[in-house]
Amino acid sequence: MSNSNSSDVVLRRALGAYGHRFTEQRSAVFRHVSDTTDHPTAEEILRSVRSEIPRISLATVYKSLETLVTCGLTKKLNHADGSARYCCRSDPHHHARCLSCGGVSDVPGRLDESQVARIRAKANGFRLLEYELELTGYCPECASDMDSEAPLSSY
Repeated sequence: MSNSNSSDVVLRRALGAYGHRFTEQRSAVFRHVSDTTDHPTAEEILRSVRSEIPRISLATVYKSLETLVTCGLTKKLNHADGSARYCCRSDPHHHARCLSCGGVSDVPGRLDESQVARIRAKANGFRLLEYELELTGYCPECASDMDSEAPLSSY
């Protein structure tokens, strides 16, 4: 079974479970996000998918992404600046975001139970259901353009 066919099987199953229809547009968007480790933006997905579906609109890409997030197939990474990137990895990992270019890369691993317990203890009664860890700094390309290393701040 080809990668395209296997991703379509996964997509059809998830869409059906949530009462959504399978469409060529959703399939193309899902394939693009799941085939890359670059954490693309909707605009980057649009540029890529247009080679396959020339008339696809940005609105359709956003609607497809929203559906994929609802079905649990894609994770939306919201950033403080209002931008969003998308990730399909389901294994335990965190994200490192470059403050200069906005790029996002994966950092394998998860917090261990003692670390999560310390966070829960300091949460002032907040009922913690899940967590995400985002590291911020500068990617190797942007860091090499800088004269000196930015100081690490701690909260």
